[in-house]
Amino acid sequence: MEAEPDPRARRRDEPAEAGGFADLISSPFRLDRDRIAASPFFARLGGVTQVVSAGGSGLLHNRLTHSLKVAQVARAIAERITAHGDTGGIVAKLGGCDPDVAEAAALGHDLGHPPFGHLGEQVLDRIARHRYGLPDGFEGNAQTFRIVTKTEVGGPTPQGLNLTAAVRAALLKYPWARLHYPDPHPADLSTPPRGAAEPDDAPGTGSAKFSAYSTELDDLEHSRTPFSGRVERWQQTVEASVMDLADDIAYAIHDIQDFHRIGVLQHAAVATELGQWLSRAGELAELPSAALRDEHRNPGRSLEYVRRRMHAKDAWVVDDDAFAHAVARVRAELVDDLLAIPFDGSIEAEQAMATFSARWTARLVEGVLVTPSPPTRTGHVTLRPAQWHEVQVLKFVHRRFVLQRPDLALHQRGQASMLTNLVDALDAWLTDRDEARRLPRRLHDLVALAHLEYTALAERSPELLVGATGEPVRGSDAVRALARGRAVVDFVASLTDRQAASMLDAISGHATQPWSESFVL
Repeated sequence: MEAEPDPRARRRDEPAEAGGFADLISSPFRLDRDRIAASPFFARLGGVTQVVSAGGSGLLHNRLTHSLKVAQVARAIAERITAHGDTGGIVAKLGGCDPDVAEAAALGHDLGHPPFGHLGEQVLDRIARHRYGLPDGFEGNAQTFRIVTKTEVGGPTPQGLNLTAAVRAALLKYPWARLHYPDPHPADLSTPPRGAAEPDDAPGTGSAKFSAYSTELDDLEHSRTPFSGRVERWQQTVEASVMDLADDIAYAIHDIQDFHRIGVLQHAAVATELGQWLSRAGELAELPSAALRDEHRNPGRSLEYVRRRMHAKDAWVVDDDAFAHAVARVRAELVDDLLAIPFDGSIEAEQAMATFSARWTARLVEGVLVTPSPPTRTGHVTLRPAQWHEVQVLKFVHRRFVLQRPDLALHQRGQASMLTNLVDALDAWLTDRDEARRLPRRLHDLVALAHLEYTALAERSPELLVGATGEPVRGSDAVRALARGRAVVDFVASLTDRQAASMLDAISGHATQPWSESFVL
C-alpha cells in the first residue's frame, strides 16, 4: 500500500493525489532550497544593503551573505531541536521541523528586501500607500512571499517557484495581512503578536509588520492548511520560528562585527554607555521617563530606556537581574575583549573576530527552547532568558551606536530621495502613451499581472481593496491605478542598490552612455 502523501510537501500547481514529488531526486524540501538559491532574486541580494552600502569593499555584509549566515544558524537550530527527545515530540505535534525547510526559509527570508535595506522599505511603503492608495502598502516580508508565489518567473511554473506548503509557511514570519486577514485580526488580541500592532505614529494603517498582501491570501491559506489545529492562525510554524530566531541571532552578532571592522563601533562610547548603566542602575531607575528622552545622550540613559521598554513590551520574559547580567557579559566579551583593540586587518584581529562570532553563535544556539504554548509575543522556538536578554543588549549596541549616527542618516536621506525620484520617473513613463510600447518588458509584464490580480479582487473581494480611509475602489480606472502602483513598486523593489542608482541616472538624463541590464530591462 502506498504511503499517504505528506500534506506539508504539496505544491500549489500539482494535484494533491500526485504527492507533488514527480521531479524530485531526494527531498521535496531540499529541492525548494535549491530553487531559492538558483533564483535571480537570491543572486541580487549580493547588491542589496544590509545596513549601509558595502561600496565594493567586501568588508560589510550584504543581504546575500547575511542570508547565508542565517541559513547556517537556522539549520543548526532545527537539527538541535529535532534530535533531542524532549523537544522532538513537541515539535512533531506542532507540525514538524525539517532542517531543509528551515534552511530554505532562511535563504529566502530577505528576497523581498528593496534597494537600500530597511530605508528602502519605508520609502516604498509610504509611496505605495500615499501615492497609489494601496491599502497593503509595501512590506519586505510580504514582498518575499509575493516573489516566491507570483513574480519570480524563472521557476518550474509560469508564476512563482511552486514551493511546498511547508517552505511557504516557513517564510511567513508574520502570518497575517496588514488589515483584513485573518478575522479576528491578531492586532485585536489583548497582547498582539510581535509586529501585529499598528505603529504608534501611524494609527489606522494596520499592522506594522505582515507577510502577505491581499493578492497572495489564497497562497497563504494553502500553505497553512497542513498546520491547521496544530498552531494558531496568527502563530508562526515551528520552522518559521526557527528562521525568525536565526535571523535575530545573525543580526545581533554579524552586524556588530561589520562596524567594528570598519572602525565605526568605537570602544570608548560603548564602554561608557554600558559601564555607566552598570554603576548607576539604581539611580537611573529612579529618573522620570521625560529625563531619559530629553537627556538620552547622557551615558546610561539610552540603555535604561531600553530596559523600561522591555518591561512594557515583553513582560513574559524580562527580568532585571538577567538584564544586568547580560549587560555585564556584553561589556566583558564585546567591549573589553573585542572593541578594546582597533581592527587593523592583522591575523590577531581576524582571529579575535572569528572567536567572538563562534563563541556567541554557539552560546545563543545552545540557549534555544521549544515551548508548546508560548506567549503571543514570541514563537514556539525561543531563547532561554539569559540569552534572550543578551540578544536585546547586542541589538541595542548596534541600534544606538550605528543606526542612530548622523552620517548614516545623511546617507539614507539621499537614498530615500533617489528611490522617490525613480518611482516618479517610472510612473511618468507608464502614463506616457507615446512611450508605452518602449517600456521595460518586465515592468510591462508586472503591470499585466497586477491588473489581473486587482480586477479579480475588485470583483470577488472588494473589501480587501479598502484601506484606512474606508473609501471603496470603484471603476476600471481605479483598478488600473492600483495595478500600476503595485507594478512600479514590484519593479523598483527588485533592483539592487547600484541598479536603482544607475537607472535613475539613465532615465533622468545624467548618464552619458546607454544603459541596459537584462534582469532590469
